[in-house]
Amino acid sequence: MQRVKKIKEISLFQKERLQAELLKLSEQFEHVAILDSNNYQDKYGKYELLAAFGAHRLLNSNDNSFEALRAFYKEKKSWLFGHLSYELKDELEDLHSANEKQFDFSPLAFFEPKHLLVWKRGENSATWYSHHEGEFENLLNQNEGIADWEFQEVKLSAQLSRADYIEKVEGLKAEIRYGNIYEVNFCQTFHSQLELNPNAFFNQLARKSPMPFSAFYKQESDYLLCASPERFMCKRANKLICQPIKGTARRSEDAIEDKKIAEELKADLKEQTENVMIVDLMRNDLSRTAARGSVKVEELFGVYSFPQVHQLISTITSLLAEDKDAIEAIVQAFPMGSMTGAPKIKAMQLIEEYEESRRELYSGSVGYFDPEGDFDFNVVIRSLLYSEKKQYASLTVGGAITDLANAEQEYRECLLKAKAIFEQPETDLDVEPAR
Repeated sequence: MQRVKKIKEISLFQKERLQAELLKLSEQFEHVAILDSNNYQDKYGKYELLAAFGAHRLLNSNDNSFEALRAFYKEKKSWLFGHLSYELKDELEDLHSANEKQFDFSPLAFFEPKHLLVWKRGENSATWYSHHEGEFENLLNQNEGIADWEFQEVKLSAQLSRADYIEKVEGLKAEIRYGNIYEVNFCQTFHSQLELNPNAFFNQLARKSPMPFSAFYKQESDYLLCASPERFMCKRANKLICQPIKGTARRSEDAIEDKKIAEELKADLKEQTENVMIVDLMRNDLSRTAARGSVKVEELFGVYSFPQVHQLISTITSLLAEDKDAIEAIVQAFPMGSMTGAPKIKAMQLIEEYEESRRELYSGSVGYFDPEGDFDFNVVIRSLLYSEKKQYASLTVGGAITDLANAEQEYRECLLKAKAIFEQPETDLDVEPAR
């Protein structure tokens, strides 16, 4: 790709304007990925903002998807953006989703963009790239500028009643007591038929819930509007990094109380138990592609604070073995343990038995490969999925169920996570299911 334009000295205000212009520009393309770190400072972050438009090359796979990705990745050393759906589990293991499919996202899709904005971490300028000199400037000239978007109010109905949710959690706790699993990530869905402007909604979301793995992702008429705080896996040279989240607590406007809540989260035995189980699972997943003796836990039970919640995050790293490639590293760790449970296969079987909606792109991943061979993928949580064709929206939230879990508290935590997206009173989501 050719460098076609450089934007100098982007201030915070200018960045907000740039974000809105990128969303407006996205209306011209069927394939879009806007990945924003929202100035989050972590030592493995490489880019502040990436914005990819249009498919110069496209992979849309429904079978043998990871092999197809490996061939697509090796075909040309270039930028690739795309997604890994949770439904890829059916290709990796003997599993099947019986719940109805609501969206047209394929199990796996990646595209080499026609046009790309790259803003590297720590720099005060961004660069446009395009496959054809002059073409992108013409597109920008056609862009009418920032739209005067109206506030997008979204009200969703719960698929499960509180009583049904609690009954299912108690059933999963029984599975734990029987010794079938140690932990399982159990989710519920809120959904609605509505007409939504996804660009306007994401513009709002980016302002009130700026997260380090934020993503506006479009595949034809389906959208992911994502405010994720969680990294699935990234690669820096030959180093792999996973950062699972297990443990959530509310924020307080009172600084003293807020600090106390964070300290209590770090010391909470239940939250520590959930977290360490997934750390052990991720250590095992990374060991399958790691150089001997290179798997390490860099940080255990780190407390990280975001606008609406505190999170308990651990960091596990490894060095990629010489006889393994980047795709194999992803395969061996997918789906991510923080969204399944342990043991992973049995947990996924119980997820299919107990959950009443198909996860699809939720608890999958969106991210990029860069020309240097590095990659970074998020965990798709705290996200609204929207089908423009069906005018259907869904928000799925969940949490880790262990023997120590209190079903009522888990239900309230789900509403807290949903509130982090909508900033609505919890009662707006705490309703009987729509049938």
